[in-house]
Amino acid sequence: MWIFGRKGASGFSVSSTAEDVTAGIDGTGLTAIVTGVMAPPFTLSEDKIELQFATNHLGHFLLTQLLLETMKRTSHEQKKEGRIVNVSSEAHRFAYKGIYFDNLNDESSYSPMYAYGQSKLANILHANELTRRFKENGANLTANALHPGSIATNLLRYHSFVDGVVDWVGKYFLKNIPQGAATTCYVALHPQVNGISGKYFMDSNVAQPNSYAEDADLAKELWDISLTMAAP
Repeated sequence: MWIFGRKGASGFSVSSTAEDVTAGIDGTGLTAIVTGVMAPPFTLSEDKIELQFATNHLGHFLLTQLLLETMKRTSHEQKKEGRIVNVSSEAHRFAYKGIYFDNLNDESSYSPMYAYGQSKLANILHANELTRRFKENGANLTANALHPGSIATNLLRYHSFVDGVVDWVGKYFLKNIPQGAATTCYVALHPQVNGISGKYFMDSNVAQPNSYAEDADLAKELWDISLTMAAP
């Protein structure tokens, strides 16, 4: 259980569950694909890209690109807003200074947690650049990023210290699965988020990311480089 449960402007809090934030809302058609890896030893993907950047950012970037035209067409035909939701993390604050484009695959400068933070920063920048492009093209789509909270999963499986402290930490700090899904469901479905794009959410409320996450030039550079890296 969590110690703090004060509600934010949305009326929800850190202890709200997915059921709370979606009460009375039709979630038909929502598919949430939440996948990632956290702080493994230096590893390259099959495409020879650092594993965390490849999994946590490029995979999501490519999936979005493949779905984008269909989403635009569907939202136009049905006259209904389409939403893209990137699951980021408060760990974006632990990234290198910005994105280390020149050293993405450099093992000698690799830090497991900094690289994880870099991939989560990329999630926010991606949503922001999508927002800029949607506004420029008049698309009836939004894109936002969020921190789901610290959830009781095996994401930290690469760190042996977790086994010794997870029981104690879980009593006070870790969200259960329904709580961990709340912010994702809120941003994807709740009417309060209609028309909101390019924002960062935490505990089902708008939150403030770090300054790198709001750097429009960095977001554009990431977009261009991601297009190249994700090309067949």
